Amino acid sequence: MRKIGVILVVIATLILCLGGIPQMALAKKPLPPPPPPNDPPFEPEVGVMWTNHLDFLAGDPSVNTSFNAVNSGVGGGLSGLIIGSTTLGEDATGGGNKVVEKGLQVPPGFLISGVRVCYELSSQKSFISQIRLAQVQDPPATALVLLDDATDLTNAGPICVDSKPVSTPIDPSKGAVRLSFRVNYGDLTDRIVLRAVGLNLVIDPNGIFQQIIEELENHTHTYLTGKGKGHNNTEAETGPAIIE
Repeated sequence: MRKIGVILVVIATLILCLGGIPQMALAKKPLPPPPPPNDPPFEPEVGVMWTNHLDFLAGDPSVNTSFNAVNSGVGGGLSGLIIGSTTLGEDATGGGNKVVEKGLQVPPGFLISGVRVCYELSSQKSFISQIRLAQVQDPPATALVLLDDATDLTNAGPICVDSKPVSTPIDPSKGAVRLSFRVNYGDLTDRIVLRAVGLNLVIDPNGIFQQIIEELENHTHTYLTGKGKGHNNTEAETGPAIIE
């Protein structure tokens, strides 16, 4: 009887032990934290590319441009392209717009979305009355106006102002782009000083720069860790480039 009792005790102990194992196995473990969300796709942002504001040409004989590195004679005197006029109003001699104009250079892979101009006026009676971008067509007999912002910039400044954005970013690869500022003079002694001129650019979604970004985002390569000897001779793979 004593042996039977001992056997029963051993069997009972084994049942308890074996019964506890599944309970331990079925016990809930804390779930690992969810993986971080994927980084948002790269979105091209508008950036300013500053151009040479000193090389604008007068659009007709009624407009004159000059430069004085010591003192522009306007406001605090910081130098810039000094624009004057020999006639009142905003019409050129013989008709047309009274402007200063220049050709633009834009690096491949970018589109023009607008213009930024920094200026100062000697008087609010004379001011920039129009910002225009026009693209030369093929054959080069005409230029298509793609931005025509007729906002009067009468703030005496010094100030930097963005034009209205173009409805569709301009692709410079399709033809040379010209930038012109129409000027309106209420006094022949007034001066307008251009202190800086820039282009608002965005990345061309079909251009070479965007192609490079996509290549980097999907690029990985395999390498050996350590010195390539013994247990260090293990292959690893780099992650894709992180573009911010």
